[in-house]
Amino acid sequence: MFSRYTLMKKLLIVFPILLLLTSCKKNEEAPYFGYEYFGLYEGRFVSYEVMEISHDITSDTLRYILKTVVGEDIIDNEGRTAKKIYRYAYDWETEELIDERVWTSIIDQGRGEVVEENQRKIRMVFAVTIDKTWDVNAFNPEEEQEVFYRDINKSYNINGVEVDSSVRVEYEDYFTLVDYDREYEVYGKNIGLIHRSFKELTISNFDTTDIQTGSEIHYTLRDYGVE
Repeated sequence: MFSRYTLMKKLLIVFPILLLLTSCKKNEEAPYFGYEYFGLYEGRFVSYEVMEISHDITSDTLRYILKTVVGEDIIDNEGRTAKKIYRYAYDWETEELIDERVWTSIIDQGRGEVVEENQRKIRMVFAVTIDKTWDVNAFNPEEEQEVFYRDINKSYNINGVEVDSSVRVEYEDYFTLVDYDREYEVYGKNIGLIHRSFKELTISNFDTTDIQTGSEIHYTLRDYGVE
């Protein structure tokens, strides 16, 4: 049987340890993954002003309005529960519907994936941290393309819309005497993709305005919300 002195001695040893453990648990924060940047909430819509430019002997420019809407659940080809992504393209001037398609999207095993025209692409990975790199085309036959995050949790102003928190995904920044490839995407928290800019150009004498051939595509946020 413990004496009163022995019991008090043991309590004096155990109590500070319990207090320290309790304090550590209170100070611990749940890890932040940044899933909100992918914007995969049913009913969430985002509309963009889209410009596609083809450079050759002459330059052809196609402009239209694109609206994407996160739809209901669907079982994808991998047997996973994904979301339908409805895509509606409208004429730039008349806003008449000119095309509609359905893609799918999912967050699975730390990846934000989109199946685009039957090509599965990893658009984001989680957690969103500065040291992350990944191959966008790891699950499709296209050439390997390693990307990474930059400007995490930064405010972003686009087309007069102020987004409080955004993250940039860097695809390509390549500049030579005759080549200029600049590709990136920006995602807004609780919105999803808000800006996409892809340029693959052949230029003359380091002049990015003297374009010989190539193509560009630009998505610029127009509106977003829930319907």
